[in-house]
Amino acid sequence: MPDRPATLRDVAAAARVHPATASRALNPETRILVSEDTARRVTDAAARLGYRPNPVARSLRTRRSHTVGVLIPDLNNPLFPPIVRGLEDRLAAVGYVALIGNTDADASRERTLFEQMRARHVDGFVLATATLHDQLLADAAAADVPVVLMNRLAPDFAFPSVSVDNEQGARMAVTHLARLGHTRIAHVAGPQEASTGVSRLRGFRDGMATHGLEVDEGLIAYATRYTVEEGARCCRELLARPGEFTAVAAANDMLAVGCYTALDERSLRCPEDISVIGFNDMPFIDRLRPPLTTVRFPHYQLGTEAAQLLLERINGSEGPVKILYLAPELVVRGSTTERAVSPPFRLRPAPSGHAKPAIDC
Repeated sequence: MPDRPATLRDVAAAARVHPATASRALNPETRILVSEDTARRVTDAAARLGYRPNPVARSLRTRRSHTVGVLIPDLNNPLFPPIVRGLEDRLAAVGYVALIGNTDADASRERTLFEQMRARHVDGFVLATATLHDQLLADAAAADVPVVLMNRLAPDFAFPSVSVDNEQGARMAVTHLARLGHTRIAHVAGPQEASTGVSRLRGFRDGMATHGLEVDEGLIAYATRYTVEEGARCCRELLARPGEFTAVAAANDMLAVGCYTALDERSLRCPEDISVIGFNDMPFIDRLRPPLTTVRFPHYQLGTEAAQLLLERINGSEGPVKILYLAPELVVRGSTTERAVSPPFRLRPAPSGHAKPAIDC
């Protein structure tokens, strides 16, 4: 073993190539520029010598840090781990590392994390936190920072984005309930400063109109965040308002789980009294009792597509801004059923202890 760490020149000498060739062979982005035999000789020599690239020297040479900032609104939401996994896998394939920041849907925290990551010279950002008319997006656009939006849209800015077709997914949810005979359908809407909340509400309205159903504005409750607590609060509001309903379409699965809590508090059964449908098909949602009917989209692919869009921007792609929509899919489980022909449910007083939906682990 040498007394000092192996250098790139050591690897090049062992592989009998020029140092520039060794550098290209060890860089996933430029490996294609050398032959397979040469790349194998270089990587074998690097492994034999215990060579580790110096990321600081590399960044000074290339003016890139090979790191990407990723801002997530809520890491407690099980939706995000498979998305981030897809993003990290795609980035790792070309030698990039993701720095993950959890904003808790707080604008000031988002700003702090964004600036801290910029100070560390990340090469670009993937934002799953963007809101409509977001000042942070305006600043990023003015500074020409490479940004890709993930599971979000921002019509005011020319940023690439990838998301599910939210309107189509919401229409599919309403169609499913309408075909089961439900005519009085409530909606727990997502935050209206987020594109997902706006587009899923629009899809809900369109779906109701398609099936000739009236949208009762009193049966729409607006969540301020995509959380179980907000879902429960909104469902309690709906149950307290005049006008019966037999089904709830929630703007995401976390809100739907909150609806389960509110129904349990009133001793209402799902789906016998009220059917519930969510959106996202987050992991473990099939373990609820009853398992949640929801709208699925490919989480892992969402992450890989976002990473690919960002890599293209980092590498100077001058083509048109890409806006990608992934196709939704309805997943029918036990939380929805045909509308009962018996008279509408009667609200029963909430028990002293608030029951929670059971999850099989």
